[in-house]
Amino acid sequence: MSKPLVLYTAATPNGHKVSIMLEELKAAYGNIDYDVEKINLTTNVQKEPWFIAMNPNGRIPVLVDRSHPTAAQPNGFPVFESAAILLYLVQKYDKEGKFKFESGSDEESQMLQWIFFAHGGVGPMQGQSHHFRHYAPEDVPYGKKRYGDEVVRLYGVLDIGLKGRDYLVGPGAGKLSVADVNVLPWVRYHKHAGVETLDAFPNLKAWLDRLQERETVKAGIAVP
Repeated sequence: MSKPLVLYTAATPNGHKVSIMLEELKAAYGNIDYDVEKINLTTNVQKEPWFIAMNPNGRIPVLVDRSHPTAAQPNGFPVFESAAILLYLVQKYDKEGKFKFESGSDEESQMLQWIFFAHGGVGPMQGQSHHFRHYAPEDVPYGKKRYGDEVVRLYGVLDIGLKGRDYLVGPGAGKLSVADVNVLPWVRYHKHAGVETLDAFPNLKAWLDRLQERETVKAGIAVP
């Protein structure tokens, strides 16, 4: 029997954002479950017409909410862009606000600020660092240094944001929210970006260690 949600994904930081969020919601509420469709990025299946119909950008992840069919999408409502998927999930399925904050509150604004910071900074810059270090067809020292240095700078920003805190947003030491889930999978790959150790960022290192101990995070990383 089909589950209410289906995630089209691959084992990438952006893919893991969504599977971690789904596992957190599943553990918190118990009545949320999802199917997984693994996308083999090397075959460019994500560029085929059936996939483009869900995401015109031809990228993973895509979430389809089968419980919400529409006239245009009778098989379920598709959501693309990883941060947009996280927000959709908590807006619709986090009824008790365990991973989000009150609408219109300062904390909600702060959560969105960190989401945009990661989505416009950490992900793109670290993705370029990965490319020039591991996948570029020729050695480009400038590209490796340019994006590697920027990753280090962005990690420094996160380290400042986590000073005296367990999580990025929330009163006191904070609480786990979309802000954390949205950037965690990228920081996990710090060595791939040329940052061998997080010792220079003690707050970020403690945050990463804390999150990676969660069974829900381990389960999300195991997808697909």
